[in-house]
Amino acid sequence: MMPVVAVLAALALAVCLLDLVLTLGVIGRLRRHTELISNLTSGGRPYALHPEGGTAGPFETVATTGEPLSRDRLSGRTLVGAFAPHCPACEEKLPAFVEYARAFPGGRDQVIAVVVGAESEAGAYRERLEPVARVVIEQPVTGEIGTALALNAFPGFGVLDRSGTVLDEDVELTRPAAAAGV
Repeated sequence: MMPVVAVLAALALAVCLLDLVLTLGVIGRLRRHTELISNLTSGGRPYALHPEGGTAGPFETVATTGEPLSRDRLSGRTLVGAFAPHCPACEEKLPAFVEYARAFPGGRDQVIAVVVGAESEAGAYRERLEPVARVVIEQPVTGEIGTALALNAFPGFGVLDRSGTVLDEDVELTRPAAAAGV
């Protein structure tokens, strides 16, 4: 009888220690999330791409339809949208971006959509974006446009001028597209 009690006590201790470790992990995560939320509400939010007035680095890539894209080929105000598969906020904002891009001055030639993730996961975004944008599918961290724009949050929307300078780093998809970057 005594060995059974000892085994049960040891098992209960192990479960309690595991629970303690998991609880400490959750507390650490909550602290990190609190810090991020505090930064967002205090105006110190991280930019999804370079802040206004910043300039995109050089990039040279090819759209999914074979069109060459580069910073040097920008021909005026260009809307840029950045998405990532499995991003709930990206899924939520995608329809509004498509409508905004459809109304953007210059049409499809003035819109670039970057999908950061595996090609196999980006298919749904590609299908929905290609009618209104030149679509580029890139790998995280090493993608040409993502690196040039310093993408660090998704979704991200901005407007660049012909030199790659960011005119608007936080496009509001609810206002008229004709006013973007003005």
